[in-house]
Amino acid sequence: MATEPLTHVPTSVVSDGGARRADRLTMAGGWSLAAIAVLHTLVFIAQPWWGVWLAGPFRTEEPPNEAFAQFWALPGSFVVIGALFGLSLVTLGRRGAQAPLYVPIALALWGALCVWIVGPSGFMLLIVPVALLVVARVRAPRRDQGMIDAPAEADER
Repeated sequence: MATEPLTHVPTSVVSDGGARRADRLTMAGGWSLAAIAVLHTLVFIAQPWWGVWLAGPFRTEEPPNEAFAQFWALPGSFVVIGALFGLSLVTLGRRGAQAPLYVPIALALWGALCVWIVGPSGFMLLIVPVALLVVARVRAPRRDQGMIDAPAEADER
């Protein structure tokens, strides 16, 4: 009696043959996020507290409250992380991929919460990368994950 081997092997296949074009909307979203980080830095860079911060008094003494507030607005802010994340999105877009939908949703929620707390501010600029990333995700071609049938080989003994 012949037994039939497994003939259906699951394999991921990109329906477009593998090569992907750069996703310009994702790249634009990344560049806009990096630009927001640069603009934030330019707005807050001229602070009289740099000498105080670099001297390290936060460890040993109590600087003025304004020094604390400005510290969290510039060197302690999300500027570096925002710029790096934006550049990561640019790289993702160059590879032809889009950010997962949770990325623009999280950015939108964070921006909305910050605008709610501080009022109209630079956080409103987040609408630009959010919109670009959402549109990139929605317009992305559907890359179906398919199954390929392996050739049926009957075991003849």
